[in-house]
Amino acid sequence: MLPDNHTMTLEAFADTIVPGEKRSPDDRAIAGAAAGDGAVVAGAVALLLTPAAGVAEGLESLMNMLDNHAREYARERGVELDGSVPPFVSLPFEDRTNLVARLVAPGHPEKDGWVALALFSNMAFDTGAHMPTHEAIAAGHPGLTAMKFANPDADGLWRFPAYSYRRQLSALHPHTTPSGSPE
Repeated sequence: MLPDNHTMTLEAFADTIVPGEKRSPDDRAIAGAAAGDGAVVAGAVALLLTPAAGVAEGLESLMNMLDNHAREYARERGVELDGSVPPFVSLPFEDRTNLVARLVAPGHPEKDGWVALALFSNMAFDTGAHMPTHEAIAAGHPGLTAMKFANPDADGLWRFPAYSYRRQLSALHPHTTPSGSPE
C-alpha cells in the first residue's frame, strides 16, 4: 500500500500514459484529457502494486523522484504548483506529458524506471493483467471493452472458430486435450 500522496502521483503518471476522463469533478490525479476510462480506472495502480510486476518495492522512491522532477520542471518553466496536491499532480496535463517525455528519453539516467512504469500503465489498460481475463471482461474493463475483446464460451474457455488469418496455420498437435492443453 502506498501513502495517499504517492498513490495520487502514481495515478497522475498512469493517466499521462493512457489518459482518461475524471472520476469526479474534484479528481486531481486524472487530468481529464481524454474521453472514457484510461489507465487509472483500468487498474494501473493495482497492477503496479502486485508482486509479479516487480516494481512495488521501488514505487515510493520513484514517486518521490517524480515529484522532485516536477518541482524542478515547474521552476524551469515558471509553473506555479498548488501545494494542496503532490507536485506532479499539480502540473497541467501538457506539462505532465512534457516531463514524462523528458524522463523516458534516450540518455536519461533514470529512463529504465520510468519506461517500466509507462509499460505497466499501458499493460493495465491493454490487458487488465492484474486480474483474470474473464473477470476483467465481466467487470467491463475499459481497455478490453475498447478492443472488443471476445467473451469466453459458456464453459469459460476461449475458442475462435474464425482464424485471425482467415485460415488455419497448423493442425492441432495430436496430444492436445479438449481444453487446449498438452497431455
